[in-house]
Amino acid sequence: MVEQAPALDAVFHALADSTRRAMLRELSLGERAVGALAAPHAMSFAAASKHVKVLERAGLVRRRVRGRNHLCRIEAGPLAAADDWLRFYERFWRAQFDALDAVLHEPAATTPEDGEQR
Repeated sequence: MVEQAPALDAVFHALADSTRRAMLRELSLGERAVGALAAPHAMSFAAASKHVKVLERAGLVRRRVRGRNHLCRIEAGPLAAADDWLRFYERFWRAQFDALDAVLHEPAATTPEDGEQR
């Protein structure tokens, strides 16, 4: 697996904040103005713009200016890279859980000394 550490670091940094995750979810529904992204969080345009800048640096959002409106849209590529990174570890955990499942579903064995189940 080839990993672009700085880009991936920026994506996970951006996703570490619940406000930015909520903004991305809203943007998954379509293009939104920064003011519209700010509204559910009772924050100023300036505060929302700072969050959008973090998302932009991570490549998760593109912003364009139309008149006085700053319009944002989601960019899925960096999310796909983060998903690829997580899926690598999902395979590891799935193997661990499969091994545990096999142990838990083994028939109970008895010991010759005391006849008790283990």
